[in-house]
Parts: sequence; structure tokens; C-alpha cells
Amino acid sequence: MRVARGQWYFLRVLWSEDGLSQRELSARVGTMESTTVVALRSMEKSGLIRRVRSRDDKRRSQVWLTPKAQRLRDELLALARSITDAAEHGIGRADLALFRRLIRQMTVNLDRIKI
Repeated sequence: MRVARGQWYFLRVLWSEDGLSQRELSARVGTMESTTVVALRSMEKSGLIRRVRSRDDKRRSQVWLTPKAQRLRDELLALARSITDAAEHGIGRADLALFRRLIRQMTVNLDRIKI
């Protein structure tokens, strides 16, 4: 099964905490809600998620992984680990730690920008 990169981010969050609202998913993944809606629509068509209206608030939808998506977890996480290992090959731990710190700081800086 092929999973689009955009879908991967949502799967990772849902594997950790299933049943989030679309708004919560957007916040955790760091995407605009409109982008989230498009990704979730695609994931629903692929049989990876199902959206269920909240009993408390009919305007709110919760997103749940399907058994199909749950079965993909170990395979996709192993694939992600092998890709990360290949990308980090030959780079020392200190350099990787510095790189991660810099990327985190750049993300914080960009998140402060209001456009």
C-alpha cells in the first residue's frame, strides 16, 4: 500500500492518539485546516480513516483509524526508520543534535511570523 507523504504525518499523530478532531489534527501536524480536510478526504477514500460526528457537538468530527491503517503501523514505522538511518549515514551524533536544534529554532522563528 502506498501512503502519500501528507498522509504519513496524520497517520503518525493518529497512531499515538486516535479519535482527534480535525482541528486538533491540524494543530498537531501544523497544517491549515483546509489542507487537513483535503488529506483526510483522501485518507478516507483509501480506507485509512473514518470520520465520525461528535455526539456532543454535531459540527465537530472525530477522526479514527481503520483496522487497515492500524495494520500498516509497524511496516511504515520500520520504513521510516530505514529512510532516516540512510539520511543520517556518516553524520556524527553531535552534528545531528546541532542540526535538530537549529531546525527546531528555525521552525519556532517561522511560526512567529504572522502573514
